[in-house]
Amino acid sequence: MSAPLTALGPDPAEPLPRAAGLALDLTGRTALVTGAAGGIGRACALRLAAAGARVRAVDRAAEGLETLAGEAAALPGDLEPRLLDLTDLDAAEASAAGADILVNNAGLQLVRPIEEFPPDVFHTVLTVMLEAPFRLIRGALPHMYGQGWGRVVNISSVHGLRASAFKSAYVAAKHGLEGLSKTAALEGAPHGVTSNCVSPGYVRTPLVERQIADQAAAHGIPPERVLSEVLLGDTAVKRLIEPDEVAEAVLYLCTPQASFITGTSLTLDGGWTAH
Repeated sequence: MSAPLTALGPDPAEPLPRAAGLALDLTGRTALVTGAAGGIGRACALRLAAAGARVRAVDRAAEGLETLAGEAAALPGDLEPRLLDLTDLDAAEASAAGADILVNNAGLQLVRPIEEFPPDVFHTVLTVMLEAPFRLIRGALPHMYGQGWGRVVNISSVHGLRASAFKSAYVAAKHGLEGLSKTAALEGAPHGVTSNCVSPGYVRTPLVERQIADQAAAHGIPPERVLSEVLLGDTAVKRLIEPDEVAEAVLYLCTPQASFITGTSLTLDGGWTAH
């Protein structure tokens, strides 16, 4: 039985008090968000649509995309669900043509020691979380370069900056994504294109919830201790970050005020990397 995500921090039914969302009109802009059916991707897709963007919501989960489309129906922008498995790299690249904003978010996780980590899963994680973002960026840049404006936002992780045991594929993919993002920033700067990572700590998502049992087995501790001792052990702020907080950071990187921010990581880790 996994520990409830509300064990530390606020109940998600009671949102944290915070300032009103950023005011940014993205009417006429096309945004592509991968992994959009849930978690951070869902929050980003809804936030961009709320700002008026036409959102291509990419995921392999048909039911989640259908739910997302219903949630976005009343928003100022349009949301188009696109069923796509990102291991189809040619299709991934083609899907990004014409995008003004690209949010590379899709990810997966398996917690195992290296000697027990299945090579096929390692390959899949690197394909979805590093090679697919490369192909999506490759597909989006011609349009961005042609109009002299573009935003690439890569949802990385504190694990793109720090390593943790038992997460070889995830850590390798996120470290690679940080490097890819910096390279895209250097190449895109003369064309008005920025590229950055948003690197959160543990976010209140199904991906994190599924890790609890794996982490308990890997560390040899009960599931109820995983949240406090493993997931939040190195953070100063003892709570999970909410998906909508990450989405606000993504939106900020699309504002005119963020046009000088490129080639860096906006770290939302509750003080983890302050150690």
